[in-house]
Amino acid sequence: MKYFLLCLSTLFFSAPAMAQLEVIISGGFSGPYKQMLPEFEKTTGIKVVTKSGASQGSGSKTIKAQLATGVTADVVILSREGLAELVEQKRILAGSDVDLAQAPLGLAIPSGNPRPNISTVKSFTDSLVQAKKIVVPGSTSGIYLVQDVFPRLGVANKISVQVTERGSDATAILAAKNANIAVQPSSELVNIPGVDYVGPIPDSLQLIQTFAAAIVVGSPHESEAKKLIDYLSSKNAIESIKNGGMNPVR
Repeated sequence: MKYFLLCLSTLFFSAPAMAQLEVIISGGFSGPYKQMLPEFEKTTGIKVVTKSGASQGSGSKTIKAQLATGVTADVVILSREGLAELVEQKRILAGSDVDLAQAPLGLAIPSGNPRPNISTVKSFTDSLVQAKKIVVPGSTSGIYLVQDVFPRLGVANKISVQVTERGSDATAILAAKNANIAVQPSSELVNIPGVDYVGPIPDSLQLIQTFAAAIVVGSPHESEAKKLIDYLSSKNAIESIKNGGMNPVR
């Protein structure tokens, strides 16, 4: 009996702990990621703790700012523009980055509101001017819209724009009908309660964002991190990517 209990005790205390990954992800790929994560955890036995952060911007919620202040992560998932900043800071394990999906910029309105015509540059411009308030995220897409698109269209001084820290903040404002239009990656506008996705903005104004995953330098779980990235970029991901308003990377 003592021998049995000793063996049981040895087995219990010597059993390897289940691997646990920490991921920081921006809003762009969050929809497909949330759909795929349960199956990944089930099939691999790897537990994933998910944290959230913006791809770019100046706030404390950006992934770059969080890593700089000591927030830990094994994997980051964000726009290529934001990832480039992390690579420059030498925070990304060389050769570990993988493109996951792409999302065009789209326009959405509060559910039930009349759908504006955005099929041409002129109609899109008119819709912006007619809107009493426009909301955009302060990350990659919002930077592009505020610094490039709105000035190029000549509407920067004709529209009221609220810039939020996160894309989810922008859609929350839209769903509450505290703004008339939101412009941001399509993946952040579909499947959101209280929000109707109208469609992509005209091609000549587009910013097709590529969202990628990479392993953070110093991660103690490189093997598990690679398994997650491989899963998110596999054929198993295609349906979730499309359901999330994104396009698979060719």
